[in-house]
Parts: sequence; C-alpha cells; structure tokens
Amino acid sequence: MDHPRGRLVAGLTTDGGMSDLAAPVAALRNAVRAALRSADLAPEALVMVACSGGPDSLALAAATAFVAPRLGLRAGLVTVDHGLQAGSAGRAEDVVAWAKDAHLSPAFSVEVDATPHGDGPEAAARSARYAALADAARRERAPVVLLGQTREDQAETVLLALARGAGVRGLSGMPVRRDADGVAFLRPLLDVARADTADACAELGLVPWTDPHNDDGRFARSRVRSALPLLSELLGPGVVANLARTARLVAADTAALDGWAAAAEATARDDDGSLDIATIATMPAAIRTRVLRTFALRLGAPAGALAATHIDALDALVMAWHGQGSVALPGAILVGRQAGRLRIAYGNDAPTFSDENAASSSPVPEMATGLSAERDGE
Repeated sequence: MDHPRGRLVAGLTTDGGMSDLAAPVAALRNAVRAALRSADLAPEALVMVACSGGPDSLALAAATAFVAPRLGLRAGLVTVDHGLQAGSAGRAEDVVAWAKDAHLSPAFSVEVDATPHGDGPEAAARSARYAALADAARRERAPVVLLGQTREDQAETVLLALARGAGVRGLSGMPVRRDADGVAFLRPLLDVARADTADACAELGLVPWTDPHNDDGRFARSRVRSALPLLSELLGPGVVANLARTARLVAADTAALDGWAAAAEATARDDDGSLDIATIATMPAAIRTRVLRTFALRLGAPAGALAATHIDALDALVMAWHGQGSVALPGAILVGRQAGRLRIAYGNDAPTFSDENAASSSPVPEMATGLSAERDGE
C-alpha cells in the first residue's frame, strides 16, 4: 500500500504587522532573515530550501518564500526522494506542487540511491542527500542551501555524540554553516523549537507529511528523539535548550582551538610534510592532538574514518615512545617516528606527502587498520 501523504496547502499571506503575526511564524521568519543577512549574498542570488515536506522543512520553506524577496533574493526549493518508502515519489510531487503555488522557483525533486555501503542506512541516506543537494545547488547556481534542523535536532546530535564518546568536535553538534563542494549549507532554525515549526505550519494552513522513520526504533536518532520528553520530565523543561546551548559554546571553543592549532601545525611542519616531534611535544594536548589530526588528513586519511583511537596512537609516538612500531591510519597509511620526526613509514622508499586537499600519493600496500572507525561529528 502506498505511504499516506499529507495535504499541502500554500496558506501564505501578506505580513499584516508584528501585532497580528503569530509568534511561531515570526520566530521562523526572524531566524531565516538573520541567516540570510549573515550569508552576505549578492542581490537576486538564489536561495534553495531543502524540503522533505515534514513540519520543520515545510515551515522553513514558507518562511523563506516570505523573507527572501523582501531581502532582494530569490527563493527555490529542492526535495530529495530517497526511494526508501512506498509512495515517496508521490510525496516529492506534492512538495514540488506546493512550492510552485508558494512562488518558490525553481522547485524540483531529485532521486538518490541511499543503499547502505557499510555505514548503515542513516549515514548512507545522509551522504546521498547532501551530495544531491550540493549538485542541485551548483546546477542552479545557488550559493546557499537552507536546512531545517531545529533545536531538538541539535540536542539529539549532542546526546548521540555523548553516547559514542565523541570529542569536542562531536559535542559541537551541527554547525550553523557548513561549506562543502562550493555550496554553503545554512541551518537557520537551530535556535527554534520543533513545536514552533509545527505551530507555524498550523497558523499558515500547511499540513505537513509525517515521516514514519522518525518513530522507527531501528534508527539511533529515532530512539534518542523518543527519549527527549523523558529527559525533560526528569531534568526539567530547559534540558533541550541547554543541550543546544552547550553545542554552541563548545563549537566556539573548538573554532578557537582549531585556529591556534593551525598556526602551531605550520611551525612544526617541514617542507616534506613531516612533523618535528620536539616542537609538537611542547604543545598542550588539545593543540597537539589537533595538529596530529591535520597531519593525518594531509597524508590522505579519510576524515569520516579517522577516529580518536588513531590520534591517540599517533600521540603515543610523540609523548610515550618506547620504540613501538608504526601506526596504521585509515586509507592504508603507515606513520612512524624517524630521526625526530613523524613521517610516512614504508620500506626504504622516500616518503611522499600529498597536497592538503588531495588523496594520499604514498604507495602503501592495502592493509587493515584494526582500529575503530567511529565518527566524531554529524
């Protein structure tokens, strides 16, 4: 049986003044206005909204349709059909039809292959979705894509990071802005409550689609989502806002430490890309481990597979060296300690270091790392 689809009604009205405007609608429009102004876009730039038809992204799309033209910008919409549920194509058609009625242009859907490839269904769907959104934005020459994650989504992200023992990068939660593949992904609603998006939809006459995966206990985020009401009952109604606030504070600290570490890494790196151990050994652990992470990424280690266990093993070569062998990094990369420096270790060949943004050029034989590949961020 086809998956039931919610009815979508345009319901957009002229703003009759703040006194007549429902608070949830005003909150969303203010959030979108602040995000678009911070993006410093050129006049008539196209802003694409990623919209599933759920209450969060639908409310975001309605707010953007209202705000963008008043800032001299154009607003469009893209919806991603993951093909994971019966009736998903019809749902995408409904979203596009609503968008056109709401004067969002261009408005279209894209199909993706969300088949898991080792990272599980959630990660596979997320990777496929972001790749499709970035491709659609580039094709339409849209510098910005708006995403509809809310305060509750941020709180869930922090809890998931805590559960898997993530570092501060994971506890920073989802960034307000992330630039990838030439596109800026903005999350205007991270300070907006999920209840406000539902209320805004009701005020505007929008009936959103309900994704059954949101209540599917097979998915970790769904299980955390179902636990939030209990946490609020046990710890107080401010727990969600406080978790989101924690993410903001940690993100600010992380950005400062990252900047410090970038400068420190430049002082420790030789022209061949190796690191001077005596220099990095004097650094505080928070800076030293960031330098080591940057070093691993320069060698070509995939960011998504690089875990704390890998960085700890590199750190041991610096701070607890007793003649141990090389460290295996994701991407079949071996790193060893030689003549007071950290460098690629293999045979008698001269080490070769890749460009900062290129894949590793070292001819390391394929091998298993034997280390965890847990992710340290959303």
